[in-house]
Amino acid sequence: MSQRQYKRHDRSDIFIHWFNAVCWFLLLVTGLGLFGNPEIDPLGSGYPAFMRSLVGGGGNLLIIHVTLGLIWAGGLLLYMLINFKGAVFFLKEIFMVDPARDITWMIRKMILMTAGPKLLGKNSELPDQGYYNMGQKAFAQASVVGGVVIVVTGIIMFLSDQTLGAEHMALVSWSITLHYLAVGLVFAGLLVHIYMAAISPEEKPGFRSMFTGHVPEDYAKHHHKLWYERVKDNPSSEV
Repeated sequence: MSQRQYKRHDRSDIFIHWFNAVCWFLLLVTGLGLFGNPEIDPLGSGYPAFMRSLVGGGGNLLIIHVTLGLIWAGGLLLYMLINFKGAVFFLKEIFMVDPARDITWMIRKMILMTAGPKLLGKNSELPDQGYYNMGQKAFAQASVVGGVVIVVTGIIMFLSDQTLGAEHMALVSWSITLHYLAVGLVFAGLLVHIYMAAISPEEKPGFRSMFTGHVPEDYAKHHHKLWYERVKDNPSSEV
């Protein structure tokens, strides 16, 4: 007998998730090719040279990178306009943190993943979580804050060659540093997110929900019990 299915994401949520994934990948691929100093480029000098030759020079690569960034930022703004309620719900859920419950969940989860349950003894149970667990909240928070920093600093960096004068060099220098740091932060979180969502066996139902929009009842009850308690009598509702 098949399990009862609960709606977790609508079509616009699924679209923006994969839109983000594709944009981030393309922005990373093109952005790494823009490094001018091979000593700080994690891929060395060969990759930037290859990317620039592929598109006819560094100028073209920069145009492609900036265009992708504008498409990404524009897509996010369009999503917020089309699904404003969903965007507000997302932001509210990821930034609403219960220190006692969520921080405890994060600490115990990290110990379970690295040292195993023996170290925790009788305290190995994870506190109940809502629509997002604290790990998902942390990555989403880093993505939102990091994304804003990436867009703002990216605009400043682009304008540095167009309209900003020598008096703004300090602003441009800080923007470059913050841009790299924000990208590094989001990328580090993305690696953990990919493992937890797509590779970890216990999270497979959650991963599949990013295609189907639904999760089975036992997954909802075990991984997002506080959310499950809100929607258990109405499977078609997300909130």
